Amino acid sequence: MEVRDPRNLRASEAQKLRSVCRRANMAIYTGPLAGDKDLPRRLGEQMNLQRLDANPLADDDGISSLRATADKAARGYIPYSTRRLQWHTDGYYNEPSRRIRAFILHCVQPAVDGGANGLLDPEIAYILLRDADRGHIRALSESAVMTVPANTEGGEAGRLAQSGPVFFVDAATGSLQMRYTARTRSIEWRHDEPTRAAAAALERLLADGSPYLLTHRLEAGQGLLCNNVLHNRSAYADADESPRLLFRARYYERIAGTDPMPAPQVSLTAREASQ
Repeated sequence: MEVRDPRNLRASEAQKLRSVCRRANMAIYTGPLAGDKDLPRRLGEQMNLQRLDANPLADDDGISSLRATADKAARGYIPYSTRRLQWHTDGYYNEPSRRIRAFILHCVQPAVDGGANGLLDPEIAYILLRDADRGHIRALSESAVMTVPANTEGGEAGRLAQSGPVFFVDAATGSLQMRYTARTRSIEWRHDEPTRAAAAALERLLADGSPYLLTHRLEAGQGLLCNNVLHNRSAYADADESPRLLFRARYYERIAGTDPMPAPQVSLTAREASQ
C-alpha cells in the first residue's frame, strides 16, 4: 500500500496497515522517501513496536544495516553477503526471553540485479501442513523438535544451544508463532520418523511454489512490515557505486491490533449446564 510518509502516518494509513497485517501477518508499504534509520524506527513506534533486539551484529542503535560486508560474510553471516538466503524466521536461535515477534525491513538502495524476497505467512504454513497430515503438526510442536547449536565463534560460547518447537502458541499474545531455518548447518532435528516426515513436508511446501508464497523485490522507499513471517532472499549482484542497503529492525512485540481476538464468553443457563 502507498503511504505519504511512513515516519508520520495518517490515521487511515495506520489503520489500513494494521488491518492488512491482522489478515496476512504482513504488509508491503511504498513511500516517496528512501529515508534513513529514523524511518523504520518511527514507523515501528506507530505500530506499537518499541523494544528492539540489539543483537551483536546490529548497529549501536539496535537497527541492522544489511549490506554485503566482507568480514561478516567470511564469518558465515549470510544476510551480510550477496549469497542466497534460505527460508527462515528471524531470531530462530534466540532464547525465549528475546523472541522476535515482528520486524521491519526497509529498502534504501536495491541491488542492481536480484535480491528478491520470498514470503509466507506462518499461519498458512501451519494450515497446509495440518491439512496434509495432522501428524506433521504434532511432530513440529514438540518442545525440543529443533535445536540450534551453540555459537562458539572465537572459541567462546557466545550463544548457548537453543531447543524448542517449530510451531507454538505464544503465551504473551495468544498468537501462533513459528521458529524455523532451512540451513542444515544451523539446525539439529529430533531423531524420529514423524519429525523427519514433517520436516521434509515443510521443505517441500516451501520449495514447490504454493500459490500462497509471495515474491517481491523491495525498491527504494519500500518496506516489509510483518509479524515475523517466513522469508528468504535470492542471490544478488551489487553496483560498485550504489551497493544494496536495507535497514532491519527486529522487535519483541507484535504489531498493534494483530493479536488474536479473545474467545467469546458463553454463559449457560442452569438447565443447559445440567444437561
